[in-house]
Amino acid sequence: MELHQIRAFLAVAEELHFGRAAAKLHMAQPPLSRAIQRLEHELKAPLFIRSTRTVHLTAAGEALLAPARDILDACRRSAVAVASVGKGETGRVRVAFAGVSSHVLIGKLAKLVRETHPGIEFQLYSSNFALPAMDKVISGAMEVGLGRWNFIPAALESRIVANERLVIALHEGHPLSHRTSLLMSDLEGQPFVTLPQHPGAILHDFLHRLANGAGYAPAIVQMAPDSQTLMALVAAEIGVALTVSSVPDNFQYPGLVFLPLEDPVEPIQLRLVWRKDNNSPALREVLRLSEEVLPTPGPSPDS
Repeated sequence: MELHQIRAFLAVAEELHFGRAAAKLHMAQPPLSRAIQRLEHELKAPLFIRSTRTVHLTAAGEALLAPARDILDACRRSAVAVASVGKGETGRVRVAFAGVSSHVLIGKLAKLVRETHPGIEFQLYSSNFALPAMDKVISGAMEVGLGRWNFIPAALESRIVANERLVIALHEGHPLSHRTSLLMSDLEGQPFVTLPQHPGAILHDFLHRLANGAGYAPAIVQMAPDSQTLMALVAAEIGVALTVSSVPDNFQYPGLVFLPLEDPVEPIQLRLVWRKDNNSPALREVLRLSEEVLPTPGPSPDS
C-alpha cells in the first residue's frame, strides 16, 4: 500500500466520481483507475461498486476510510514536525544554572519559551556552584549554562546578561546595618560566613583578595553548603557574608540587610554559555528569546 494509492482512494471516496477525483488530484483518469485497482488487488477486496453512472463504496471501502485518513494525517503531522524542528519550534533545550541569584532570570526565560514555543522541551537543572554548570555544557549534557566564571573556554560562546556588584549581607540588628554602604576595611574583625572554596569560586576569591587588601585575613566562622543556607546563617546572626547584588532581588529572608561594598572592584559578569558547535535550531531559538528577557547590559559605570 503506497501513499499515492491512499490519496487516490480518498479522492474517489469523497467525490464518488473517477473523473472529478482525477481532476482534484491533477492527474488523468486512467492512472487513477489503475492505482485503485492495484490497491484493491493488494487488499484482496473491492473498494467501490462501479456502474456507468454511479460509484459507491463497498463495505471494505467504508472500513478503509478512517485508517486511510489517519495515514495521511500522520504523514502531514510528520512533515509539520520536521519543519518545526528546522525552525526551532520543537526540540529540547537543557539549562544548567547556579545559585539562588539566578532564579528570577531563569523564570523570565522559561515563561517566554513556554508562551511562544510550547513545542520546545525546556529543562532546568540547578547546582550550588557555577563550574559544574559550565562542565555540563562542555560535555554536551546541557545546551546552555548560566553563571559567573573567571574564564570562558574556547569551545564555548557566551553573552553577558548582567553586570553585578558586590554587597555585604548583614542581620538588621548588626551595628553596621544603618550604613548606606561599606568598605572592606569596616569589616575587620567581623565573623564571616561563606560558601565552600572550590575551583572557580568567585566570591570566595573576592573575599580573601579584598580582605587582604584591607590589611587583614577574614575570620570565617561557618561554611554554608548553598546560598539559601548562607543567608539563613546571616539572618541567625552567625556572621556577615559577601555576595552579589542580584541576591536581594531573588531571595527574600526576614531580618536581612544588603549594603553595597564601595571598594573598587570590576563588575561581576553573569553570562549565558553554549557550545560553538551546537547547531540545534531549538537552542538558537532559545538564545534569540533570551535576548528579549535577558538583554546584554550597557557599559557598567565601574568599568
